[in-house]
Amino acid sequence: MVSWLSRKKYPDYWLEYSNHFKNQKKTDLQHIRFIVFDTETTGLNTKNDRILSIGAISIIGNMMDVADSLDIYVKQDKFNSKTVEIHGLLKDGNIQKIEEKESVIQFLQYIKSSVIIAHHADFDITMINNALKRMQLPKLKNKFLDTSSLIKKTKFYDPFKKHYSLDSLCEIFHIDMHDRHTAAGDAYITGLIFLKILSTLKKDKPNFTLDQLFFNSDRRGLL
Repeated sequence: MVSWLSRKKYPDYWLEYSNHFKNQKKTDLQHIRFIVFDTETTGLNTKNDRILSIGAISIIGNMMDVADSLDIYVKQDKFNSKTVEIHGLLKDGNIQKIEEKESVIQFLQYIKSSVIIAHHADFDITMINNALKRMQLPKLKNKFLDTSSLIKKTKFYDPFKKHYSLDSLCEIFHIDMHDRHTAAGDAYITGLIFLKILSTLKKDKPNFTLDQLFFNSDRRGLL
């Protein structure tokens, strides 16, 4: 009885998000829904800094779907003038902004149970998870992939190079860095990089599977 009374009641939007993971069927790489995303933040301290914007775009069947994308700007309770020259987001600008809670709700409704992809994914996912924590909710449930780790599976990987920036991967795959340092722009660029990596892996192994993307990666779990 005490256990039932103390059981935490989660809001409907979290229950709806969680339900997408029930009775999930394995699907092949061609039909899986990937969501590539990026966050712009007030800084690089995952505990003290906050999300300024979230950009995301879906990939299904080796194609990005611009119509199935997300571009959110968050009201700034914290402001760091030093990072404005990077992301260009002013505290009081003309861009329509929403509260952090609403931005996270929209993100959950968008990603559902998709496999999420980011460059240096631990940072972006930790920023989302910390926002969820402030909402007294659990961490993201999605599996995720990191393009900075996936490059290590390809012929382009240099074992003597410890760090692969988004810019360096753009150089490797000859990708135009248009809209760099916007969340939506970086998500799009990361999506192009992911498709290039996927294409390279499929050429080497025509029957490449989703499980092989995760196998022996640097994935350390959601922080």
